[in-house]
Amino acid sequence: MTGRAMTCLFSSAGLAALREFIDAGTLLAFDLDGTLAPIVADPGKIVIPGDVIRRLISLQNMAPVAVITGRSRADALTHLGFTPAYLAGNHGAEGLPGHEGEEGVYVSLCSSWKKQLGTLLPDQEAAGIVLEDKGATLTLHYRNSENREQAHGEILNAIARLVPQPRSGSGKFVENIAPQAAPHKGAAVLSIMAHLGCSRALFVGDDETDEDVFRLDDARIMGIRVGMNPSSASRYYLRDQNEIGELLERIRVAIAP
Repeated sequence: MTGRAMTCLFSSAGLAALREFIDAGTLLAFDLDGTLAPIVADPGKIVIPGDVIRRLISLQNMAPVAVITGRSRADALTHLGFTPAYLAGNHGAEGLPGHEGEEGVYVSLCSSWKKQLGTLLPDQEAAGIVLEDKGATLTLHYRNSENREQAHGEILNAIARLVPQPRSGSGKFVENIAPQAAPHKGAAVLSIMAHLGCSRALFVGDDETDEDVFRLDDARIMGIRVGMNPSSASRYYLRDQNEIGELLERIRVAIAP
């Protein structure tokens, strides 16, 4: 379901829904870039605010905390400042309990696509396109291209010619490429819930890859999007990333005995 009316989480109705929904047995899951950390031009320079890290560590002593990110697990760990109970990388293709044996297949496919893209996009650097190899997935960045529309078109054309065809999806000036069989973020949330035996989960994200969670339209999952977007399947939203710290504090108060 998409295009539903969104409710500001910090409205009276949103806060009442939050308090009613969560408890100490709720899985608390978060995206990283644009959610826990502000988006920056150089993805290698993201910084999670100190108060956000401290509140996440505090929450982890009260309820299960998971980070589900498009980054590789190794890369995410260099930026998190803490180790969550569960860390799923590559949009869910890496680090999910019970899926470890599949990751080698995903890495092999991405290695093949990387070689193909070297031929299909021979002028990547000149076009301002950066290919990021994350092991189990690939990401093509074009944020710093002088002509973003043209660069995006070249990327989409190249992806359409890959063999075998990957699953692809847009982010904020990026195109993500993953094996067709690889879990997405929605599958990752459900997998961690099942592993823990959690009957509910709260998930916070900010872009199109996070819509894979929101589109589940599962009453057991409370979706919160960072930034109001009329086309989002999320029921609730935060006005911007600066409200993450307050959200974590509201969660802590709601869970505290």
